Amino acid sequence: MTTQRLQRWVESGALRPHRSSRREIADLLAVVDRDLKDAHAMDVSDDRRFAIAYSAVLGLANAVLAAAGYRAIARRGHHAVALQALPEVMGEGVRDLAVYFDSCRVLRNTSDYDRAGVVSSGDVEELTQEAEAFRGQVLDWLAATHPRLL
Repeated sequence: MTTQRLQRWVESGALRPHRSSRREIADLLAVVDRDLKDAHAMDVSDDRRFAIAYSAVLGLANAVLAAAGYRAIARRGHHAVALQALPEVMGEGVRDLAVYFDSCRVLRNTSDYDRAGVVSSGDVEELTQEAEAFRGQVLDWLAATHPRLL
């Protein structure tokens, strides 16, 4: 299903049509699993652990987009598009989560590009827990809507 918002992103070049495969989804989920494991590493900064957990979320968003027949084009703003597209693809039930993940994108950008020490251990724990729970939602969504990709 293509919503008007998804269509606008395609027309603007932010998304392009894409045909996914079982292998691509498996590879994306393997990266997500690695990132979720690494986000628990206690020998790196909270900023870095947060960035790793955020990377897992982005991988899940990319898997959802791929399954739905889209790929975000790697250019300025593509992380935001991938996250904001989640409710367009998965439904309104993930809108609040997508908004939360988008706020994490902003915090990750600050910690990666502007200044160190802006992320707390609580931020890391919350994002990691939300990412792990979202992984389960994505797997359930894939099983219900695109079982051939699992």
